[in-house]
Amino acid sequence: MASRIEDYALIGNGVTGALVDRNGSIDWLCLPRFDSGACFAALLGTPANGFWRIGPSHPATRVKRRYRPGTLVLETEFGTPEGRALLLDCMRFDCGSTDVLRLVRGLEGTVQFRGEMCVRFDYGSAQPWITRLEDGRFHCIAGAAQVVLASGAEVVEKNGVLISDFSVKAGEEVEFSLTWGESYQPPPESPAVNPGIERVSQQWVEWSKGYRQDGPYAEAVLRSLITLKALANPRSGGIVAAATTSLPEEIGGPRNWDYRYCWLRDATFTLYALMQSGFKDEAKQWRAWLLRAVAGAPGQMQIMYGVTGERLLTEIEIDWLSGYEASKPVRVGNAASGQLQLDVYGEVLDLLYQAHRTGLEWIGPAWTLAAALANHIVKIWNQPDDGIWEVRGGRRQFTHSKVMAWVAIDRAIRSTKELGQEGPLEDWRTAREAIHSEVISQGFNSKLGSFVQYFGSDKLDASLLLMPQVGFLPATDPAVVGTVSAIEKNLMRDGLVRRYDPQGSVDGVKGSEGFFLPCSFWLADIYTLQNRQLEAGEMFERLLALRNDVGLLSEEYNTQDRRQVGNFPQAFSHVALINTAKNLSGVEKPAVHRSGR
Repeated sequence: MASRIEDYALIGNGVTGALVDRNGSIDWLCLPRFDSGACFAALLGTPANGFWRIGPSHPATRVKRRYRPGTLVLETEFGTPEGRALLLDCMRFDCGSTDVLRLVRGLEGTVQFRGEMCVRFDYGSAQPWITRLEDGRFHCIAGAAQVVLASGAEVVEKNGVLISDFSVKAGEEVEFSLTWGESYQPPPESPAVNPGIERVSQQWVEWSKGYRQDGPYAEAVLRSLITLKALANPRSGGIVAAATTSLPEEIGGPRNWDYRYCWLRDATFTLYALMQSGFKDEAKQWRAWLLRAVAGAPGQMQIMYGVTGERLLTEIEIDWLSGYEASKPVRVGNAASGQLQLDVYGEVLDLLYQAHRTGLEWIGPAWTLAAALANHIVKIWNQPDDGIWEVRGGRRQFTHSKVMAWVAIDRAIRSTKELGQEGPLEDWRTAREAIHSEVISQGFNSKLGSFVQYFGSDKLDASLLLMPQVGFLPATDPAVVGTVSAIEKNLMRDGLVRRYDPQGSVDGVKGSEGFFLPCSFWLADIYTLQNRQLEAGEMFERLLALRNDVGLLSEEYNTQDRRQVGNFPQAFSHVALINTAKNLSGVEKPAVHRSGR
């Protein structure tokens, strides 16, 4: 059985990433990209689906983990009755190579170790041919992929598993590397491990120097920024939502989705997180990725794309994987990419507008695209859609979708007035007023004293907390105050906020789910807008306490079992953490700046 989700740490280089558990086992690695087939898939199956463990031969009596400060170089310290040893893990940044570097260093006494590598390509389904090269390295090949294992310890093959038994004394080191290549190419060269780890560490430290802000949450913010950097492709600029697919929102349930793609919805939140933290180049890359991805007819804009802008994200189910803790099905691809979600038009228009306000000048055809999207939303804003939560139970007139349609047109109008752009102002003003009026009249339930999930319903939705942040209504408006109160009463449990009632018929998927973490960050944000600073701080501290021992968050949290659930690590959770931290401690607060109030 795989470890608990919070027992994993991420190593990566922006192109792909691996999850390493506290026992030194890599149970998830897709090569050469996040959305490629996994060669280690024990996370979603069994060890027979692939893993790579390096750890003490007998269970350690003490395990302590940390990242080197300002880096994604993982250090796992094992303590045994005989001594102590350190396992270092990282991935190289160097363009054109995909390498996992691992090093065991003796610290005290003598520690016996065992290394076991079981390579299974194509999500754990393809057992490779394994041969020993003339230089002593081991070569694994199947289909389109090959990997080469270089080891400083003697390695033997047994039933398709590469095994090494060795010991380290204080001051001794044993190196390992795994390098990927295309199968029709010669076996790739293996890097020097120790210098490679030090170079990776220096590269991360140099990048982290771009974050110079202080404050009580500076360390948590930097760790979240490093996590975003690890999920951001250095060539395309696309940021995947998470490193994994099919980690369940409910253990044993069917809410298991593939998050190894780039969502437009994250655009504005991510832009703020990067820009206000000093990482302007990454913000530029993210905006450039978005402009390339959505280029074309406005009506064909998708809610998500592949890491380099791919549009075809066909969803299939992989039946040979048993699922994380028997949570099935295991999915590859995401059918939600074909949904209509009106809110993404607002996110894209808001991104382009806020980017200019935050210091990124308009580039190329950006305004042409923005105006085309605004004109399109004028035509379709009154249609039902699938909503922010990508429900599969039929389209509705979702209130949040209408609010974000209003945002799309509002930002187009602001861009003409404040930034000197041109467009059909009267048409946009007419549509903006019509949307606002309809949301007020149809999206508000007077009996509840609250806005509701969709027109005419009595259901609540945490996305309504974003209304003041986007400038639709002030946070102190009685309707917003009533909405916050209703959400506190009906969606808040154990100090956290549910995104909606998952048992409602609108969802279309059976089962329950954990608490979607960004929703609780949003409540803290609205508290700051309402000058409820003490409550905001308490909520934020509660959320910080949910991070694992190396500062990572998944998509959701199960308060009953006190464990993280959902895909991991989740970019949106870390983006929300960054922005809430800045709302609490920054001079220029993202929630205030974005609302324009």
